[in-house]
Amino acid sequence: MGPLHGLKIVEMAGIGPGPVAAMLLADMGATIIRVDRKEPSGLGLPRPIEFDVALRNRKSIRVDLKDPAGRDLVSGLIDRADALIEGFRPGVLERLGLGPDACLARNPKLVVGRVTGWGQDGPLAHAAGHDINYIAVTGVLDAIGRRGEPPTVPLNVIGDYAGGSLYLALGMLAALLEARTSGKGQVVDAAIIDGVASLMSVLVGLRQGGMMTGERGTNLLDSGAPFYDVYECADGGHISIGSIEPKFYRRLLELIGVDAAALGDQNDARNWPHARETFAAVFRKKTRDQWCALLEGTDACFAPVLGIEEAHEHPHLKARATYIEVAGVRQPAPAPRFSRTPSATPAPPAELNADNAADALRAWLPESEVEALRSAGTFC
Repeated sequence: MGPLHGLKIVEMAGIGPGPVAAMLLADMGATIIRVDRKEPSGLGLPRPIEFDVALRNRKSIRVDLKDPAGRDLVSGLIDRADALIEGFRPGVLERLGLGPDACLARNPKLVVGRVTGWGQDGPLAHAAGHDINYIAVTGVLDAIGRRGEPPTVPLNVIGDYAGGSLYLALGMLAALLEARTSGKGQVVDAAIIDGVASLMSVLVGLRQGGMMTGERGTNLLDSGAPFYDVYECADGGHISIGSIEPKFYRRLLELIGVDAAALGDQNDARNWPHARETFAAVFRKKTRDQWCALLEGTDACFAPVLGIEEAHEHPHLKARATYIEVAGVRQPAPAPRFSRTPSATPAPPAELNADNAADALRAWLPESEVEALRSAGTFC
């Protein structure tokens, strides 16, 4: 059932990092009930529910939080919960009467996980924003891209999901662990800007130590080094090379038939333009599959650049079942993996309807109370 079996969490519906953090915790066995707006919220990208993979492993109730009966229902669930996840702008939950002070007064062991872009305080705390803004202000976006070109906009993995979802989940688990000994809950302020800055720790140190320039595309790990980059193949496909260590670099050169002496010192940046031209010319001589046949599985630190659909079929990922199929929808398997308390196969996202809502509430409330609330129209 997963290592978090028995943990109960209330999730206030939102977009971005909150649902993904809830998915991670639900994948690991936590029982999570998602509280959505009574009227369709229009949050996120419109899609059929089965493809909203981040909503797997939990069911939702739709409640009008402006209605006292709806607030009482949600307040009662929070009183029974170990944790609460919310991603509103600062102050919204307080105005609904469900802020941390009110909830902790009734449930002292409650852990309140709050995820926002800018954090709960500071000059920008109430401003709107998205992943691109958070990675921009923390210095990450400026560092991504090739030399002489503008910053490259990445997918929203770095900010929303790495800096937000993962740090929210990590912080909540730490607070839940501490609450077991202290008997006291607390608020986890998971600001995406803080998480992203934390992820930059190593690079910030390198920059201050003079081991990384301030110009993108000129450093070891940002496409500056020819042995840590992407190259086009004869068929238009691409491959990635990450042969940083000398022994791996030597192995790469041996396998692709390039004379090391002709390239000069691997770590002398003055030799990099010539090495890059050499690699580019060599890799254009074979197709991506041909390079896979020669280099994949060796210590050259090689991998093909695959599209999402291709990744599903890669032999290594198939062997590990990194991608699984749930109700006909392919998606990543729960991660990480546990030897003694493995995560169960995920349940598909559930339709927003009264029957599923009632099922969700039965894990929290007596059947008679669920039916009374249903008859009163408190949830749907």
